[in-house]
Order: sequence, then structure tokens, then C-alpha cells
Amino acid sequence: MGILDVKDVGKRFGGLQALGDVNLSVAENSVHAIIGPNGAGKSTLLNCLVGKLIPDTGSVMFDGQSVLGRSPHEINQMGISRVFQTPEIFGELSVLENMMIPIFAKRDGAFRMHATANMMKERDIVENAEKVLVDMNMADKRGMNAASMSRGDKRRLEIGMCLAQEPRLLLLDEPTAGMARADTNNTIDLLKQIKDERDITIAIIEHDMHVVFSLAERITVLAQGTPLVEDTPDNIKGHPKVREAYLGEAA
Repeated sequence: MGILDVKDVGKRFGGLQALGDVNLSVAENSVHAIIGPNGAGKSTLLNCLVGKLIPDTGSVMFDGQSVLGRSPHEINQMGISRVFQTPEIFGELSVLENMMIPIFAKRDGAFRMHATANMMKERDIVENAEKVLVDMNMADKRGMNAASMSRGDKRRLEIGMCLAQEPRLLLLDEPTAGMARADTNNTIDLLKQIKDERDITIAIIEHDMHVVFSLAERITVLAQGTPLVEDTPDNIKGHPKVREAYLGEAA
């Protein structure tokens, strides 16, 4: 068993079988990639892991506890944080204020926009947020309006906001989508640094194979809602079922 175990998960949308009997296990303190062509069911699976969708069949266990039927906030409190395809930040707030939000929410259970001024008065929240900004190499941007940053910096901020909650599992949904190559490489370096410095497991959905093969220790390939193969990056590269799924070549 891993820290995250998915067993026989299925999900339908009307007549469409989005997921069918998906099984995978993510080892603790590893980087596990989930890849596949468009429409393979990757995002549907991720939404089942974080409480946005409830599968029709099967189970999802995190550290021995079921995540099914729990709200996204409850799953977050269990120690699972998610980074979305499009960075989800508060554009009207400063970088520092954004970083304070998850720290405040973890302590108080929710964030209310009118609480920003109160947060600024609480020195421990400010200090913890500033420490994470240092870890993210963003201390010099603390006073910037978050909406004015580049996509790469917005992604770095969002990852930092997840880490401020001290998760045990970080789920990344296309974290380099829309990035220039320099920003992509910076994100790869950041995730390697996070993995080296923190007791954390990372599961990543990504189309960019440069990102996948730079980070992943284990890869699950989905096609048409079902797993084709799970193996190490070296074995995945030339696997006939993977070539068939991506290139249409006969296995």
C-alpha cells in the first residue's frame, strides 16, 4: 500500500465512461506522474481524489482513510493540497497577503476577504508567510500585486500557498501549462527542491514529457479511462502500449 491508493475506481457521465476500474498506488515520498492522451480521464481521476467528484465505484484511500464523501476542505485538512491548471490566486491582494491566506485558513478553518486586515496584525501569520516566500525565492516580490506577476511567478506563488498548509501529498494538474520553456525549467527545479527539502509526496498530471521524465520516479499511463501500464520512466519510454496510445502504432 502507498500513501494514496486508488482501487477499482469508475466514473460515468451519462453514457460516457470517463474512468473504468482504475487502480494505482502512489508510494510515500515519491513523485508519481499520471499521463495519457487528451480525454484519457486524468482530470476526472484528479477530481475524484480531491472531492470535486465522487466516483460511481471503487475506493480512494489516503494514508488508510477514505477521501470519498468528504468535502474539498476536509480533504485539504487531511493533508492533500492541489495546484490547478490555471493558477488560483487572489489577484487583488499582494503576494504576501496571498501567502498568508492558507496559513490563516488552516488555523481558523476558513478565509473571509474582510479578514485581510486582521491577518496583517497577527505577527506569527506574517512571519510564517514570509518564511515560505523565502523558500520560494519570492521574498523580493512580497509587496507586488499578485495579478501583475508572470504566469511562472503566479504558479510559484500558488505552489508556495499549497506548501504553507504543510501537506503530505501535493497534487499538480498541468503545472507548466502555457509556460515558456525558461519558466517550465524553473518549475522543474522548484519541484525538485521541494522534494529534496520536504517530507512530501507529489502526484503530477502533465502533458509535457520533458517535465514528466525530469521529475517522475513512477508513471501511470491512462487511455480511454483505464490504466494501460505503470512502470519506471525508463521502461515507459519505449513501451509498446504507450506508443499505441500516443502515436497509434500497433502494440
